Amino acid sequence: MASVAGAHGRTQAAGLGRSFLGRNLRDSQKGGAAVGKTRRGKGTKWVVVVDGQGVPIGAQLAPANLSEFRLAESTLARVRVPRRGRGRPRKRLRRVIADKGYDSDPLRQRLRDRGTELIAPYLSTRKKRRFEDKRKLRRYRRRWKVERTNAWLQNFRRIQVRYDRILSVYQGFFHCACLIITLRHLCN
Repeated sequence: MASVAGAHGRTQAAGLGRSFLGRNLRDSQKGGAAVGKTRRGKGTKWVVVVDGQGVPIGAQLAPANLSEFRLAESTLARVRVPRRGRGRPRKRLRRVIADKGYDSDPLRQRLRDRGTELIAPYLSTRKKRRFEDKRKLRRYRRRWKVERTNAWLQNFRRIQVRYDRILSVYQGFFHCACLIITLRHLCN
């Protein structure tokens, strides 16, 4: 150990620790939780479940490098649809209309076993299309309501540009945005 004279002439022991003269030698963590790399940089993915009017009823935030079909079941587990009368909220949805990112036969089978029908078009590269039914894909035309809700969420700059590194703060603002969208729908 060497000794270094301080600002007031006192000698201090200088060791090889984690800091050196007020500087941190460790690499700083960048991005925060639930941030993943994409083709265009880093980001957080919003997985939102909406009802027939475009009101969010379930949401999940995840790193952007995860695929949608891996997040589908955990997002659907967060859905609670209130009943008109008394009773517990419903957890199971009759059908889910999703885009091509949710194209997965094992996901379709798992949701079918739970009583939920997944309506999502197959990717154009798929040869075997076990569950394809063109009559059911007519409902896919209503997917614009989900995209409209995503556009409403992007109007909130605080969640579109992720300023917050702490996931719980970002998630709080995301849920506030969903609440504002719900209140706007109820007031109209």
